[in-house]
Amino acid sequence: MELWLIWVIAAFVLVIAELLTGTFYLLMFGAGAFAGALTAWLGGNEFVQAVIAGAVALAGAYGVHHWQGAKNSKDGPEQSNFLDRGQAVVLEGWANENARIARVKYRGTVWDAKLAKPEEHPAPGSTLYILGQDGNTLVVDTAPAR
Repeated sequence: MELWLIWVIAAFVLVIAELLTGTFYLLMFGAGAFAGALTAWLGGNEFVQAVIAGAVALAGAYGVHHWQGAKNSKDGPEQSNFLDRGQAVVLEGWANENARIARVKYRGTVWDAKLAKPEEHPAPGSTLYILGQDGNTLVVDTAPAR
C-alpha cells in the first residue's frame, strides 16, 4: 500500500473521531495527516512527511487553543455575557458574614451572592444590583451596573 494512502486513511480516521468529540483538536491532527499525505504524494521521504504533518498539526492545535481561550476568557464576573446584569435583587441576610456571602432574593428564589466591594455592609432589605456571576454565585453591588 502506498504511504500517502496510509496518511489519507489516518487523516480520515482523525476527522471522523473529531466529528464525534467536537473539540477541533483532532481536526487539526487530521489536517496534519493530510499534509503528510500530500508530502508523501509529492515524493518526500518519511522524515520530511512526519515533520510537515507534525508542524501542521501543532500549529493548528496552537491556533485552536488560543481561539478557544479567547472565546472562553473570563477576565472577571462583570466581563461575562450575563443577561441578568443590572437587575435589582433584595438582600435577605448574610449566609456567612466573614466570607461576605449574602443571601439575595431574585426571580422568586434565594441566591448566594458576594459583594463586588467587600468593604460595604448593606443592611437586610437593601436593594442591590447584579454585576455578574461567579459560578453559581451572583456578584452584586449597591450601585447599578454601568
